Amino acid sequence: MTAFLPDSAVARLQAVANWPAFEGDRYAVVEQLGRGGMGSVYLARDERLGREVAIKVSSGVPGAEVERRLNAEARILATLEHPGIVPIHDAGRLADGRLFYVMKRVRGATFSEHLQRVRSLSERLGIFERICEAVSFAHARGVIHRDLKPDNVMIGEFGEVLVMDWGVARAGALDEAGTVLGTRGFMAPEQEDGGEIDARADVYGLGAILRWLCEDARPPRALRAVCERATAPRAADRYATPAALAEDVARFRAGHAVDAHPESLIERGARFVRTYRVAILLVLAYLVMRALVAFFVRG
Repeated sequence: MTAFLPDSAVARLQAVANWPAFEGDRYAVVEQLGRGGMGSVYLARDERLGREVAIKVSSGVPGAEVERRLNAEARILATLEHPGIVPIHDAGRLADGRLFYVMKRVRGATFSEHLQRVRSLSERLGIFERICEAVSFAHARGVIHRDLKPDNVMIGEFGEVLVMDWGVARAGALDEAGTVLGTRGFMAPEQEDGGEIDARADVYGLGAILRWLCEDARPPRALRAVCERATAPRAADRYATPAALAEDVARFRAGHAVDAHPESLIERGARFVRTYRVAILLVLAYLVMRALVAFFVRG
C-alpha cells in the first residue's frame, strides 16, 4: 500500500532540507521566518550567547551579482548603528557555499498591524517622524535605502520604530545605468526610469508612506501639501532631505504653519483657533461670566 504525504508535509520537509547547517554548534535553527528574492530568514538560537537571532541565508550558491548585494547589505548594516535600524552580529559562508549574516531578532508587529491599534493622527505622524530619523542617519553615512514602504517598517514590543530590509540599499558608487530596484508605487519617477538618484529618491518613498499613513484620516490641506511636496515628480521640487520633511510634519503636529503650504488669512485664523481652542474657550467663558455678573449687579 502506497502512502502519500500531504502537500503541507512535503513543503515542511523541503523547507527543513534547505535549513542552513552551520559549522560547530553556535547557531541552532528553529524555524523559517520568511523568504524573499535573494534568500530566506530563519529564527535561530545563538548557543554561545544564549539569545535568539535572525539569520538571512542566500537562496542558493549566489552568483557574482547576488553575492555582491548580500555582502553589501551586510556591510551597510554593520555601519548603521542606530536604534531605528536592526544591528548585524555576524556574517560568513556555509559549507554548501551559501552566504549568511546574523541579525538581532526583532519582536513586534508590522507597521500595518500596529496602525490598527493607533487611530490618533498625531501619534501616527510621530511614528513617521522616527522613520525619517533612521533614514536621515543612513543618509548622513552615504547610504540610500531605495525601497522605503510600509512593509519595510516594524514596530517593536516596546514601541521601537525600525526601518528594515536594506537589501537594495546603495552606498557609494551608482549602479549601472538602467538598473531598477525598489517597489512600484513607492519608487521615485527617476528611480523607476533607471536614472541617477540621490537622497531625494528616499524622500519620495517617505512621502508615499506618509500618503498611505493618512489615507483613512482625511488629512487637512496643509498635510496633503506636505505629501505632495515630498512626492513631487521632479526631484528638485521635493524636500531636500528626510529631516526637512520630518520638520514640516512636526510643525503640522504642533499646530504651526508648514513650509509646503502658504496659508490664506482664513486658514491662518482657523489654525489659530484649533491650536489655542482651550485657551480661547476659557477666555470666552471668563468674559461671559463677567458680563453676567455685571448684568445682575446693575439689576
